[in-house]
Amino acid sequence: MSYRLGLTGSIGMGKSTTAAMFRDLGHPVWDADQAVHRLYAAGGAAVQPIRDVFPDCITDGAVDRVLLKQALAADPGALERLEAIVHPLVAADRAAFIADHPEAPLIVLDIPLLFETGRDPSLDGVAVVSTDAETQRARVLARPGMTPQMLDMILSRQMPDAEKRARADWVIPTDDLTTTRQAVLSLIEDIRSHA
Repeated sequence: MSYRLGLTGSIGMGKSTTAAMFRDLGHPVWDADQAVHRLYAAGGAAVQPIRDVFPDCITDGAVDRVLLKQALAADPGALERLEAIVHPLVAADRAAFIADHPEAPLIVLDIPLLFETGRDPSLDGVAVVSTDAETQRARVLARPGMTPQMLDMILSRQMPDAEKRARADWVIPTDDLTTTRQAVLSLIEDIRSHA
């Protein structure tokens, strides 16, 4: 039975880099955002159910994220209807990924809004990636098209970093790559020694 580690953290905290470290060390990593992209792509399992509820949000056989975002902004109840469609499909995608790796001692489940959406009881532990607010802000504002207003809006929808750290089983500091890699190796060793 694999150890199921939830990996989470707020925007700009270094989650993608940390997930890549686990992957490079041979541990399978399931990415919730990539799962949604697959579901929304042409032929994806979410396209028809979303077309049934939001018919104007499909372009060239795929979910048009820009149009969907506009539909969600225009209708306060739309997000709940969308989540009712997408969450079960994401859960099925995750279950299939886990089933595809029966021999893996550790499976990492990269879930950006893990605490915001309610911690999954099937997880054995949770690691939160974290750095100081100044570093986080600098990383996010360096992204193309990102503005301070957009960042503030995103942060307002995410649980504060201090609360995530308090709820985590491990905190992985992402101030620099060496520190992060050492924390990842230490965490893996911790799981291995308690297996």
